[in-house]
Amino acid sequence: MDNSQSISRVLERLNIAALNEMQLASLEANKEEKDVVLLAPTGSGKTLGFLLPILSRLNPDVTGVQALVLAPSRELAQQIEQVFRQMGTPYKVTCSYGGHPMKVEQNNLTEPPALLIGTPGRIADHLRRGSFDPASIRTLVLDEFDKALELGFQDDMESIINRLTGLQKRILTSATQALKIPAFTGLKNPTQLKFLGDVIPAGLSLKAVVANENDKLEALFRLICQIGQESALVFCNHREAVDRISGLLVGNGLIHEIYHGGMGQEDRERALIKLRNGSNRLLITTDLASRGLDIPQIRYVIHYQLPLTEEAFVHRNGRTARMMAEGTAYLVLAQDEALPPYLNEIPPVEELPESTVLPPKPEWATLYIGAGKKNKVNKMDVVGLVLQKGDLQKEELGLIEVRDFSSYAAVKREKANRVVDLLRKEKIKNQRVKIEVAR
Repeated sequence: MDNSQSISRVLERLNIAALNEMQLASLEANKEEKDVVLLAPTGSGKTLGFLLPILSRLNPDVTGVQALVLAPSRELAQQIEQVFRQMGTPYKVTCSYGGHPMKVEQNNLTEPPALLIGTPGRIADHLRRGSFDPASIRTLVLDEFDKALELGFQDDMESIINRLTGLQKRILTSATQALKIPAFTGLKNPTQLKFLGDVIPAGLSLKAVVANENDKLEALFRLICQIGQESALVFCNHREAVDRISGLLVGNGLIHEIYHGGMGQEDRERALIKLRNGSNRLLITTDLASRGLDIPQIRYVIHYQLPLTEEAFVHRNGRTARMMAEGTAYLVLAQDEALPPYLNEIPPVEELPESTVLPPKPEWATLYIGAGKKNKVNKMDVVGLVLQKGDLQKEELGLIEVRDFSSYAAVKREKANRVVDLLRKEKIKNQRVKIEVAR
């Protein structure tokens, strides 16, 4: 199959009509052996922008690891892995990151994948342990490189790159214009592709709501009620503010999830799963969710607290108006609140109604099933269990995600508790597992 046919098949599997300008430019630039630096904002499709060139360079006759992608966070690494799996290629992919059982990863690497994705710390650890041979790696991607430097991964990345003696191609991606590329990356006169937009991208409407008597919490609550059933991210500068907002919403019976660095990895993953499958439409978060996460199309971004830097503001706004779609970003301002230097004036102020009506609960709820890939469970096993034993119609079962040791299935909310009761004594893959409505 030639390359154009292969790309066409991939786009069909991903349900994408056509590549955007940035992805086409990346594909063209990466046909040459020259290194590439790809500068593009959050939500522009960078992942596919480097996965397609990787795919074109993989050789089915090579048995070792051929391409390595380093990502600054486990969530981003998992997202890249998920996109590659959805591409439906014949190549094996493995994802490695901190917090994931080392023994499981070492077992996965005994038969080396063509594509290895991971965080710098965990990949460096595997190299020290001799889990895989780096000599066969020909392509390296440093994704969200600016973020990796910000998080202190320079030493690990330098150690890894020094071990890649057969490297022929380097691709570096970043969402930051003023990026200094350290010598340890080995990039020399790379082709630079610049697709960074304005602070306020096309397709994004910027509005403000001003709190009465500086009560921003009350203004935020009224704004959320006005947004209703649409998806929204509420950004805060500190996790304490996230928890404070969550307390208010819990007290008012409003379904939502929170996401910040003080939470356990499993809790963070569950929050994103619920957002993806429609059992939650509202996420209260810090800047941890502003980039590098597998978050679906979001209609509204709400800046409860404005970030200190223009860069952070751009990344947050990139969560809406993605891939040329439209979205709205709201600033929640106290009456005497000063704007940061990157905003010249207060955007149009939207008046909120005094009376509030709580948005209806999402139509979906999430089932937790205590078995996953490492228990030989796949999506079809979950479908069979939930539809046959849970007495559901096909349209009452939504998105299913299977993790290493757990699975999640969206079901119609009004049926969720009954499904749990029906499945309480059932088995999956001949084993009885915990099944409950995910909290």
